[in-house]
Amino acid sequence: MAYDLEEQEQLATIKSWWGQYGKLVMVTVIGGLLVVAGIRGWHYYRNSQAASAVALFAQLQGAERASDHKKVRDIATQIVEHYGSTAYAAPANLAAAKSDFDTGDLAAARTRLQWAIENAKEEELRDVARLRLARILIDEKKPDEALKLLEAKHGDSFTGLYADVKGDVLLAQGKRSEARAAYQVALDKSDAASPLRQIIQLKLDAVGEAK
Repeated sequence: MAYDLEEQEQLATIKSWWGQYGKLVMVTVIGGLLVVAGIRGWHYYRNSQAASAVALFAQLQGAERASDHKKVRDIATQIVEHYGSTAYAAPANLAAAKSDFDTGDLAAARTRLQWAIENAKEEELRDVARLRLARILIDEKKPDEALKLLEAKHGDSFTGLYADVKGDVLLAQGKRSEARAAYQVALDKSDAASPLRQIIQLKLDAVGEAK
């Protein structure tokens, strides 16, 4: 009988506690389950987005190999519009910018490169985008804007490339001695086996000959 009374007291205590805190416990448990479900749903969404972007990017690469500029641009636009948060958006826009440049649409190329500069997750892609945009600005006779881009912080591996383009800008401005200094930096930073090294040397020699 003592055991029965003890069990009844424990049950009464549990009922009293549940009556006081049961709703809070249920809300907490349900909230936790919703959070877990939300996290899993988000991961599923992100993985689904990435998979779709991968498939489109593979199609874009095929279009590049076939020199189908329109298809490259169309696919890149689709990736950016629907999967802009993935790592494939910036490379897609870089590829489309090249197609724009190759077909003479400098304005479109400039817009795509600016997007990559502002949105690319990888520093290297931002460096590439600035470098290519600077070259377009040279073609558009906008040396000051080009120099501003080239003075932005960039990875050490890009120092030679940036210096080479900077030399081109300075030479276009008639600043031959400054251009020579930039070409010298480009030469010093270039890889000995790089074919670009010979081109830089030719530029350096040409600037050096004109006093």
